[in-house]
Amino acid sequence: MAKKSIKLKWTLFITYALIGIFPLLIVAQLTLNSVQEYFVEERKKELLLQANVVSGHIGLSDYMYDESKTLLFDYDVHQTSKQSGYRIIVIDRTGVVVNDSNKTEEGKTYFLPEVVEALNNRDTATVQGNDTIHAAVSIMDDRSNCVGVVLVCGSISDIAVTVDAIRHNIFNIIIMLMVMIVIVITILAWWFTNPLNRSIEVIKKMAEGHFDQRIEVNGYLHTELAELAESSNNMAEKLDQVETSRQEFVSNVSHELKTPLSSIKVLSDSILIQDPETVPKEMYVEFLRDINSEVDRMTAIINDLLTLVRMNRQEVALKPLEINITDMVGDIVKRLEPIARAKNVSINYNRVREVIAEVEETKLSLAVSNLIENAIKYNVDDGKIDVSVDCDHQNAFITVADTGIGIAEDEIGKIFDRFYRVDKNRDRETGGTGLGLSITRSAVLMHNGSIKVSSKENEGTTFVITIPLKQK
Repeated sequence: MAKKSIKLKWTLFITYALIGIFPLLIVAQLTLNSVQEYFVEERKKELLLQANVVSGHIGLSDYMYDESKTLLFDYDVHQTSKQSGYRIIVIDRTGVVVNDSNKTEEGKTYFLPEVVEALNNRDTATVQGNDTIHAAVSIMDDRSNCVGVVLVCGSISDIAVTVDAIRHNIFNIIIMLMVMIVIVITILAWWFTNPLNRSIEVIKKMAEGHFDQRIEVNGYLHTELAELAESSNNMAEKLDQVETSRQEFVSNVSHELKTPLSSIKVLSDSILIQDPETVPKEMYVEFLRDINSEVDRMTAIINDLLTLVRMNRQEVALKPLEINITDMVGDIVKRLEPIARAKNVSINYNRVREVIAEVEETKLSLAVSNLIENAIKYNVDDGKIDVSVDCDHQNAFITVADTGIGIAEDEIGKIFDRFYRVDKNRDRETGGTGLGLSITRSAVLMHNGSIKVSSKENEGTTFVITIPLKQK
């Protein structure tokens, strides 16, 4: 678990770093490229403007044809180059350099691509490989004929220096932002993984059997982490309840089986310590009857336990068949009427309507039988039991109401617990094991149904079983 937590922490860290830093570097590089392109384009415009000014001045002064103005032509070109800081080369229409501000190329032939473009009346500016820009503009005479080209050459090394300075500043800013991003990422990674680590530690303790552990959720926002913590706490509560129920079940089983075993032990010892020659046969018979009764009681407890276990096994699938519930309950009432008459209790069966449902008859019959048998056991002399079967368009309803001793309000929520008895002394007298209602509830739940109870002491108890008419 710890390795997974560390892996998640570093995964979050790397992910946030990629999301936070890489886009920043890409944007910075794109910005620098855009700035450099902007400065170069502005320099091109500047050189083209300078070339147009020189071209217009040469055209107006007729320097290309009037040889008497040669000195003035040289002076203007030199002064303009000095003032602008750009090299100026004047080329005639045959490609021969007629004037050069540097005085190194005069008389040479220039057929550069940009010169050719300008001779075709297309002004152009291009970046050269030696960090210079050539801007070529055609020279027009008064008849709009191209008589030559002005080539203005300017360096862009200062642009590189400016861009480098900007790059240096941006780099410093990026370093500061990266430090801030790393700090924020570290905090976020801790914020996400620390609650998970705490949850993992609590879950580890739960796995070791410490179901009293809980994850604190007060400091969380309402996020998936809070839901995880709450779900873990709910799971711990359920596990704690299951463990408590298991311990109580084991304790109850031990107690219930220990009682008849103790009785059998006492009865056996009583027989053994007697002198066989002086003890009457009737005493042996009485003791053996008592032992047999305790054995029957143990058998009943074990049978009920096995029934309950079989019903609680999730792998045992329900096998429902379409049966007439009204007739099924009627058969149960007929079977139990002799027992009721023996205790001066009358059973009134009300067939509200014929109810057909898909159920497993054995299990549902066991549930209804337990309810009616309890109504007989815990009733009063001349008591009454009302049994009815009804339904709506979705559910079937089986109601068993008696006029018996009833159940205290604070006891109602416990009656479905295994081995729970409202009156233990009376329950032992009636032969109950404390598992009947647990079996009843399990049978009802297997049918996706529900069972509700209402009762008042000394007035009676009513159970209502609700079963869906169609089983999935």
